[in-house]
Amino acid sequence: MKLPGISILAALALSFLFIGGCAVSPQQRTGLVTLNGQPITLLGHPAKVGEKAPTFKAVANNMTVFHFHPGHGKVWILSSVPSLDTPVCSLETRHFNLVASTLGKSVGIITISMDLPFAQKRWCGDKGIKHIMTVSDYRFHCFAKAYGVLMKQNGLLARQVVVVGKTGEIVYVQLVPNIAHEPHYGPVLAAARKAAGIHP
Repeated sequence: MKLPGISILAALALSFLFIGGCAVSPQQRTGLVTLNGQPITLLGHPAKVGEKAPTFKAVANNMTVFHFHPGHGKVWILSSVPSLDTPVCSLETRHFNLVASTLGKSVGIITISMDLPFAQKRWCGDKGIKHIMTVSDYRFHCFAKAYGVLMKQNGLLARQVVVVGKTGEIVYVQLVPNIAHEPHYGPVLAAARKAAGIHP
């Protein structure tokens, strides 16, 4: 299709979506995860070990814009979940909050969901979450597309855990095949400790 006044290069650029100022790929993947026994289509660029962890912006619990910039000598665990108000997501996030104190200040943990910031703040208060950060991707969808976890069928985030090393590279990825299940925590924590130089 020819678009008047638009070059071929510009037309190709239109194949990428811009959500909240974030350029994202329309790439689709199927057959990797299921929800309630049904296959789910994931949108966005998949997180891959060895690649530079994408920057992203999200909304913090106080409604300010949170900017994630990997590297700078700190290790990060990025945990995406469908909704904190569901049992499995609640268990997972509370588990990461519990183990956060054992990792020290060299490792930070962020849980990302599509829950509104108000709901995240309420949930954190109810559950006593003090050692990790929760941010919302509801406004920009930057994380969803940059890390390939946007579920096409419902607009929520798939369950995935990514460990980002000190220099900003992705060192571990666990995309949970059944979204109704918790991730395997052992490999996640082992990867984070190794990246941070923490001896077991």
